[in-house]
Amino acid sequence: MNNKVPEIMKKVTNIHFIGIGGVNMYALALACKKDGYKVTGSDISEGDFTKKLIAMGVDVKYGHAEENLGDAQAVVYNAAINPDNPEIQADLKKKIPLIYRADLLGYLMSKYKIRIGISGCHGKSTTTSMLSHILIKSGIDPTVMSGAETDEMSGSFRFGEGEVFVYEACEYKNSFLHTKPTVSVILNIDYDHADYFDSVEEVTKSFDEFSKLPYVNKEKNPVVILNVDDERLLDMSKGLPFSVTFGMYNRDADYLASNFTQKNGYYTFEIHKNGLNEGTIELTVPGKHNIYNALAAYAAADACGVGTEEAIDALSDFEGTKRRFEYMGSYNGAFVYIDYAHHPSEIEAVINTARTMTKKKVIVVFEPHTYSRTKALYDEFIRVLSMADSVILTDIYPARETDDLGMSSEKMSMDIKGACYAPVYDSAVSMARTESEKGDIILVLGAGTVYKIGKSIVKED
Repeated sequence: MNNKVPEIMKKVTNIHFIGIGGVNMYALALACKKDGYKVTGSDISEGDFTKKLIAMGVDVKYGHAEENLGDAQAVVYNAAINPDNPEIQADLKKKIPLIYRADLLGYLMSKYKIRIGISGCHGKSTTTSMLSHILIKSGIDPTVMSGAETDEMSGSFRFGEGEVFVYEACEYKNSFLHTKPTVSVILNIDYDHADYFDSVEEVTKSFDEFSKLPYVNKEKNPVVILNVDDERLLDMSKGLPFSVTFGMYNRDADYLASNFTQKNGYYTFEIHKNGLNEGTIELTVPGKHNIYNALAAYAAADACGVGTEEAIDALSDFEGTKRRFEYMGSYNGAFVYIDYAHHPSEIEAVINTARTMTKKKVIVVFEPHTYSRTKALYDEFIRVLSMADSVILTDIYPARETDDLGMSSEKMSMDIKGACYAPVYDSAVSMARTESEKGDIILVLGAGTVYKIGKSIVKED
């Protein structure tokens, strides 16, 4: 964490957030508002979060411009904001203190006794939500900042009165290295964020640093919780004397799932701690990958002193996270789900889950996310999307990037047998409806605004 942030926050009263409509910035803005700061912000366009902020009396401007700073005494930005942003340039000219989002997060969490950072290339949001559910049900009353919404929290965050702070720790641009976990959780390591990391080795190095933060920061009871079915994390665990491990296949794991069975995509398994059977968990969210998420949440809850029965009961009635295999409804007997999956490993997991839930067709509507990810993982995208019976591709969601890599969804569609390119969302809706039959599963996948297609498919005309 930037050591100047505590000093800045003690001096200022007015804080401006660039990109305030993002899920993480929105939560931080509300945290500051709750603490008595005057909050303003800007975003490129209107969204659900900006509308909520405006309803709460926060001054939000659309578009980025110098005058948006107003009387701000500090400006918060995130990794998606480029240095040439006019508000960043205005800030530098006016010499207003700049605060990186992750540094502000690190500052806000520092007053909590137990700080649990949930990291990994896949599964962060679900595991954060699972752990939060366990802690809420056990009466610990945590403060939570997640990357996804749940009905239980009525959003992606909650402010609790307890001593535990749970947060989703993102590796993009090494953001999570600015935080202060007492407990570091790492679910898996994969190659992603090709616009920042050059290789999976660089990604691994970043996670290795994150794993050591509780020790480096000299926390009283440092803990790192690692998935030792992941070879990179298995190697990492050997150099960490304070590590706790979990897995399904490594019999030496401290927390081990065994005797797992599935029915219609939903898994039941026994959980063992240090070789002793603690009980049986019946997941109410589908997919084998959720066993790993549940194990990590269980281990982290144990570190907080939650009882065995409380944790098992909570995991067995966890209802899921928004945009994580979320059921939208049906169209002519075909079942429609939306999922945030935007990496080949995530897409593969979602398609495999759908295969366990139907004997009919699996239809995928996919919106690739960023040109750099599409280019770097192109062959893997083609491989996993080809696992579906039908594929409909919408244009690449650019996020923070511009199209200068020669990537397009139309090109991808030509490399996937039977795939179709949908130039607009309405055509994707029409294609999915036409292709589907009773008993099929339609998966609407991507991290952008593609979820709107899922809602439109089931909507009555």
